[in-house]
Amino acid sequence: MTERHGPRIVVIGNCQAVGTAQALRLLLPDARVETQPIAYLKRRFRDLGGFARHLRDADHVFSHFFPDGFLPGGNVLALQKQVPHLRLFPTIVFPAFHPDVVYVGDVAGLRLSKLVQGPVGPSHSAIALCAFLEGLSVEAALGLYSGAVFERLGYDRAWDEGAAYLLKSARDMQFGLEPELARWSRRGCFMHDANHPKLPVLGDIARRLAVEAALRPLDLRVEDYLPDALVDESMWPVYPEIAERYGVPAEFLFRARPVRGGPPRLLDLPAFIAESFAVYARVPRERLTAARVTAWRSDPEIRALFTSAGGA
Repeated sequence: MTERHGPRIVVIGNCQAVGTAQALRLLLPDARVETQPIAYLKRRFRDLGGFARHLRDADHVFSHFFPDGFLPGGNVLALQKQVPHLRLFPTIVFPAFHPDVVYVGDVAGLRLSKLVQGPVGPSHSAIALCAFLEGLSVEAALGLYSGAVFERLGYDRAWDEGAAYLLKSARDMQFGLEPELARWSRRGCFMHDANHPKLPVLGDIARRLAVEAALRPLDLRVEDYLPDALVDESMWPVYPEIAERYGVPAEFLFRARPVRGGPPRLLDLPAFIAESFAVYARVPRERLTAARVTAWRSDPEIRALFTSAGGA
């Protein structure tokens, strides 16, 4: 491999940072690009001061927002005070194509180990979880996956609400995404699930970071040259009723992460619900928490959707 002698770039963040850094390595062939996953910062640097010292001789530092709890000494804004050339860039969260996805467990704990792991990892179906908690059978739960129910649950608002949240959060860090979101939308479904964008999205983010740092990225599409690292994460289908709404191909299979290089496990909806119920039956009831499902169960009209499906 040819040794690189260009600018030192550090990319800090969640799993999306890996793909962003990968794209920067391609677009900037002479750059020295390193990735620092926020989950490992404490293990690698002990505290904020140690991490700041590591970053001071970097030419460019690009970071997702990370809150208190990942590194003793403060969050990314405290880090930015010690590393003034750090630039924030947005995490892409967009639930419109996959509005049923929720995390279950101690979401506020900011640790994967505190989340309940389902058939395809930490992502769960809000409908399946609520159905289980309401005592429905797998067969009754399956009947809830319909366009009429999705509309009653507000899934038809996911595009407008998701776009508003994404664009505001990006503007708040001076990284407006209005042109990019319009372009991504024309590509069809640009997300693997609500929290994992496809590679062209991360390629666009990487190019923006390079250009706005006065670097000169190659003029090419990263997806033509690189594998999509997030394909190795779990993947969520686009339910047919959702696909029809947005004019994208429907998808029918849930995909778990491959293990040791083997093929991924694929589950259709009945199998996914059955395996989810089996997981929930083994988990203490107090851990089966998701804010959206809690709100549904407190709403008499929404709860009636589930109790009626169960014949109650």
